[in-house]
Amino acid sequence: MTLATPTSPPAQAAPALRIGPIDLDIPVVLAPMAGITNTAFRRLCREYGAGLYVSEMITSRALVERNAITMRLIQHHPSEDIRSVQLYGVDPVTISEAVRIIVAEDRADHIDLNFGCPVPKVTRKGGGAALPWKTSLFADIVSRAVKAAGDVPLTVKMRKGINKDHLTFLDAGRAAEDAGAAAVALHARTASEYYSGHSDWSAIGELKQAVTSIPVLGNGDIWSADDAKRMMAETGCDGVVVGRGCLGRPWLFGELSDALAPGLAPRPEVDATLQFVANAFRRHAELLVEFFEDEDRGCKDVRKHVAWYFKGYPVGGELRGALARASSLAEIDDLLGTLGDAPYPGAGAEGQRGRAGTPKRTVLPEGWLDSREIGAGDGDMMREAEVENSGG
Repeated sequence: MTLATPTSPPAQAAPALRIGPIDLDIPVVLAPMAGITNTAFRRLCREYGAGLYVSEMITSRALVERNAITMRLIQHHPSEDIRSVQLYGVDPVTISEAVRIIVAEDRADHIDLNFGCPVPKVTRKGGGAALPWKTSLFADIVSRAVKAAGDVPLTVKMRKGINKDHLTFLDAGRAAEDAGAAAVALHARTASEYYSGHSDWSAIGELKQAVTSIPVLGNGDIWSADDAKRMMAETGCDGVVVGRGCLGRPWLFGELSDALAPGLAPRPEVDATLQFVANAFRRHAELLVEFFEDEDRGCKDVRKHVAWYFKGYPVGGELRGALARASSLAEIDDLLGTLGDAPYPGAGAEGQRGRAGTPKRTVLPEGWLDSREIGAGDGDMMREAEVENSGG
């Protein structure tokens, strides 16, 4: 992170981002992340900065079936003035029905469609990042969803393609534009790259050149406000989507606000000392307890965040382990109370966090790459993907 000093030159404001009828103060979107971007985390990020904060991925069939877990995941806190939901699905009819439910029951102000998930259990049935390969199916899904959404803006998030030999992002971007999507976002990796290596920002620039009537957002390797500014300058994209970069650093949205829209509104001062980070971690745990309405479950859920929050800080393995076993807010308070303070550690706390790994072969249905159109029997097979992932 870059800490402001009295001698820092004033930052230049970035253009505001408009998605359909929604005007955003800063051109920044929180990427949907499974098990992360629940109401608690979205509220925490908003306390530090501005932007559009998207829900965890919701399976369209589970929503249509009114699965209890799914119905909980699409709830928003009253403080969320722009409610955003991301849907996943493979069947045009089911997805459009899920969109109609969201709109009819006034559950969101923005809907995003996921065509970027690289997880094998999704791609092996033709979903996620595998789906845009089937051009007519992709266009049909987006077109029906846009019509079902009516005045609620619908956007599309995708990857470059399946692998370097099977790229889909330019065709998919133009198809989404033609279908009436309000914006497109590109995670500039292929499915086979997963989260490895470096995001190919040049692809975002290509998409921006190809899609001209709606905003194009870039995603991948935004670890700091400087990264966001550089991506926008290098690619010409209209905004950025931030995922892993905010894990354990919800105040990144404050830094993005200061960098892209200086003077927008007073934000909590960020000094990123150890005590500052400890307080943020405690606040996250508190919000999770409120979200789950269960102290034990909330404290268990925050455990996955321990390593991210304290990356680079002098917090020993024994204390980290104890925090990852805590089952009450009082226990967390006692453990955090044993911490001293330490200054921001600089490079040790910067850079990549979250999933990375190595490239891997994308698991696809048999014969998937033989044609860009759906074959006989593919429809039934793909619908099974929604059943297997039912529940949000």
